[in-house]
Amino acid sequence: MQVSPFMSTTNQLNEEELQLQDIESEVKDQESSPTEYDITIIPADYTLWGLYDLWKNKEIIIPQFQRKYVWSIKQASRLIESFMMGLPIPPVFFFVQPEDQKNLVIDGMQRLHSIFYFFEGYFGEADQAGKRSEFKLTGINEQSRWYGKKFIDFTEGDQRKLKNTVLRSVLVKQLHPESDLTSIYHIFERLNTGGTSLQDQEIRDCIYEGHLSELISKLNKYPNWRKVLGKLKFDTRKKDEQLILRYMSLFHNGSAYKKPMKDFLSKFMETHRNPVPDFISVEEKRFQDTCDLLIQKMGERPFNPKGALNPSIFDAIFVAFAKNLTKCPSDIKERFEKLLTDTMFQKYTSDATTDSEIVQSRLKLAEDTLFR
Repeated sequence: MQVSPFMSTTNQLNEEELQLQDIESEVKDQESSPTEYDITIIPADYTLWGLYDLWKNKEIIIPQFQRKYVWSIKQASRLIESFMMGLPIPPVFFFVQPEDQKNLVIDGMQRLHSIFYFFEGYFGEADQAGKRSEFKLTGINEQSRWYGKKFIDFTEGDQRKLKNTVLRSVLVKQLHPESDLTSIYHIFERLNTGGTSLQDQEIRDCIYEGHLSELISKLNKYPNWRKVLGKLKFDTRKKDEQLILRYMSLFHNGSAYKKPMKDFLSKFMETHRNPVPDFISVEEKRFQDTCDLLIQKMGERPFNPKGALNPSIFDAIFVAFAKNLTKCPSDIKERFEKLLTDTMFQKYTSDATTDSEIVQSRLKLAEDTLFR
């Protein structure tokens, strides 16, 4: 039997960052342009105190993701000084959520946090002991009348000036299509101008925060899943979590798949953002059982024994195993090797891998070869 380049007896785990094969169609999918949206942009001149009040009342939602607040106290101090000096500050952007009209921050998180922390009088979040450091302006000219002061140390006039300073805010509302809010993904993707651009799954975790996101994070820690990947350490850019979402989306909606893949995944995460409890428990058990079966029958790291992982090979085989947990044939290893050396399967996993017809064809071929 011909030995596939994807097969190996090597079962060693490594702790390097998860490597995905550089497939042209996958790269093009990530860079694809969105469908047309009917979006309205509304300029809003909020005062800094008005923004602080909205935040305290939980009407401003600041996405929680791994980088969180990263500014130094010097950077934050210079921002406050700029407001006091009347210097121009870039606007912040909010996506107005249609279900509750709350404002989701899509650009400007560092500036907003700096403002809110200064009004509170404490810099950053509390440490493990529950302590926070005082927010005194530092890193500015020591001759400045604001140097070394907290907000409560400002004169009444300066306090009033800072409170009433306006920060231009841009409110983004999607009018159409009403049933597809993936525009927020593309807006966030393009407006997020931090030092390190967020990756696809990092963006989804920001804007679709909920029980599904929590479940995917939990599943990513399952020991046999780490063995399937051959990677003990979690990927810092959440590529491992995106693979879980890719499997889950195709398992449920593979027959209705439409490109681009990144929007297909976003729509699934939006739709199932906070599903019923039964969905969570069923998905958790199915995913864990699939990982267990793969390790039992195929050994560790079955998809990428020597090199980078091909997402197309992964999604077809993982979905097939998940759909056939109770009827695994005794010659599954031979079937697995046969599939990987199949000319059509190699084509489906190397060319136009996110095209609708190709995705559905490889899902069917994988399941037919492995379990029929």
